[in-house]
Amino acid sequence: MAKRDYYEVLGVAKNANADDIKKAYRKKALELHPDRNPDDKGAEDKFKEAAEAYDVLSDGDKKARYDRYGHAGLEGMGGGGPGGSFQGMDMDEILRRFGFDTDDVFGEFFGGGRRGGSRGGRARGERGSNLRIKVKMTLEEVSTGVNKKIKVRKQVSCGTCNGSGAKDASSVDTCSTCRGAGVVNQVRQTPFGMMQTAVTCPTCNGAGQTIKSPCNVCKGDGRVFGEETIDVDIPAGVNEGIQLSVNGRGNAGAKGGPAGDLMIAIEETPHEELTREGTNVVYELYINFADAALGSKVDVPTLEGRARITIPAGTQGGKVFRLKDKGLPALQSYGRGDQLVHVNVWTPKKVNDEERRLLEKLRDMPNLQPTPGKEEKGFFDRVRDMFD
Repeated sequence: MAKRDYYEVLGVAKNANADDIKKAYRKKALELHPDRNPDDKGAEDKFKEAAEAYDVLSDGDKKARYDRYGHAGLEGMGGGGPGGSFQGMDMDEILRRFGFDTDDVFGEFFGGGRRGGSRGGRARGERGSNLRIKVKMTLEEVSTGVNKKIKVRKQVSCGTCNGSGAKDASSVDTCSTCRGAGVVNQVRQTPFGMMQTAVTCPTCNGAGQTIKSPCNVCKGDGRVFGEETIDVDIPAGVNEGIQLSVNGRGNAGAKGGPAGDLMIAIEETPHEELTREGTNVVYELYINFADAALGSKVDVPTLEGRARITIPAGTQGGKVFRLKDKGLPALQSYGRGDQLVHVNVWTPKKVNDEERRLLEKLRDMPNLQPTPGKEEKGFFDRVRDMFD
């Protein structure tokens, strides 16, 4: 099933500013939340579709990529299907991810507390923080894409108490203040009169439970520092500095709360022989005067090994040979760049006596005098040709 246009999902124009997009998403979240639509089996998918649209349009880099390439430009940055990047996430977790106060949102839903507490009977613990790391990639890895096993030092769920923070099951009581809901009603004066809203329970901090005897290992937090090895599939064609997100693989949340995200910044390792120019790669080939004049066959490095190219007789310094489709793929797009082989005719800095005598004989020969014609391009024309 084809994804709907994100601007259409939120009901905003393509020139909408950040405030308009945020207001539109909040309105959609209020309309589509499953707790407000108990009889609509598709409400959760619609809610997550709106969340995915907001995730893209509220992020400057993602929005620019989407505006230019559409959904294809975002492949590999989230799951498929409506709301795919948020599948498996709790509704409240999605709202918190975007910085919305879920208690205030539910106050708008029902004019007070939630119906029967939070989804699943009680609020979850505090969400873990996002974790940011750098991953180095060679040009060969950028060319093909790669699976990386990354060892990450981070907060993980406590294995002794399974993340609950309690010494044992008997150490956990239902919060007497909120009675397990995680929220309590609060009445406050507004310009429109008295308004009742739901706020996080101050006794249990939204957990719905209190701990009499905390875990001896994590001291009641539900998490400890540890290491985790994470498999990450990095798509072909990524650029230096691009950031990928892996949902739920950041720091563990406190007392069973959802984990944050793992943010991966790509760092390219310089290649020994090739340089990158967008999706093209460039190789500086040096040949001597005899090979340039008489022609030759030379091997050049590529991202797939070595390739033999023919240097025609009479090749001038600055000539650029193009190896079709030997460059890098565009990120989540069709086609590849080329490899550009830039010819440099090597001039020796020192010569011996015999070489000098030979060069003196050649110096005044008529056929060796420079006679550039219109077909010989200048420096700036050659540079322009390299990147056309």
